[in-house]
Amino acid sequence: MSNQSKGILYTLITVLMWGVLAIALKIASKEIDSPTIVWFRFSLAFSGMAIWMAIKNPKAFQIMYKPSWLIVLSSLALAWNYIAFMFGVQFTSPSNAQVAIQSGPVLLAVFGIFFFKEKISGIQIAGFLLAIIGFWIFYRQHVGAVPEGQEGQYTKGMLITLTGAVAWAIYAALQKKLIMNYSVATLNVFIFGLPVLIFLPFVNFQNLAHLSFGYWALLVFLGANTLISYGYLSLALKYLEAGKVSIIIVLNPIITFTLMGILTWLQVSWIDGEHFSVLSILGALVALTGAILVVRKKRSLNP
Repeated sequence: MSNQSKGILYTLITVLMWGVLAIALKIASKEIDSPTIVWFRFSLAFSGMAIWMAIKNPKAFQIMYKPSWLIVLSSLALAWNYIAFMFGVQFTSPSNAQVAIQSGPVLLAVFGIFFFKEKISGIQIAGFLLAIIGFWIFYRQHVGAVPEGQEGQYTKGMLITLTGAVAWAIYAALQKKLIMNYSVATLNVFIFGLPVLIFLPFVNFQNLAHLSFGYWALLVFLGANTLISYGYLSLALKYLEAGKVSIIIVLNPIITFTLMGILTWLQVSWIDGEHFSVLSILGALVALTGAILVVRKKRSLNP
């Protein structure tokens, strides 16, 4: 298998993990409160990473004793991204939250222009405009379809999700700086570890004690999802250009849309169905197209 094929395969695994994530979070939220879910995700991810690093590189734990403020800020940003996305899924729906969170890569491009002095192209400007138009169409269609009296909750969920997208953009921008001095694995030990302490006071352990086997299995999947998705993302970036990886990843809401469409059609009892209009789907596609144009890098003329 060629390096490019490996990169595409690893990226698709990440896309699949993130595509089903919102649906799994929505199901879990029926029995488990949001802070507990997020805490468990970070706890399992940190435990897995800590065991791996203890075997492979014990010196990596030195970062826990005296981290730089950039690492702390990066961890706080990812922590807010997780809880904001969780609340977004809870207050709206998996598909809604997935589309809104895709503004993260768009915002990262904005940060790149202002803070990293990256040049902006005409295609990227068109992408910004398409993303804004698409997000607005999608929002207007869905807020008009929610039951009467729940419009405020829907809007709150979307706004919280957007703050999560901002947090992710901050996290990703800081990673660009930090990766110059630390390995990804070393960074993740701290970045996954700090949120475990942050969310600990809000964990409902009594709730966890009375969960069924099915919900425990779901929690384990959610924790493993973090390790698998970020692990394969790191491998993907090793074998494939970051621009190509970003373009493929932006498409992960399509998996969420497809699965939610099937579940809505099947009328399953364990997750609420979603309303998809032609305009809402069009808005989502326009927004995703805009996001792809924003993250797309111009090809170099050099071989």
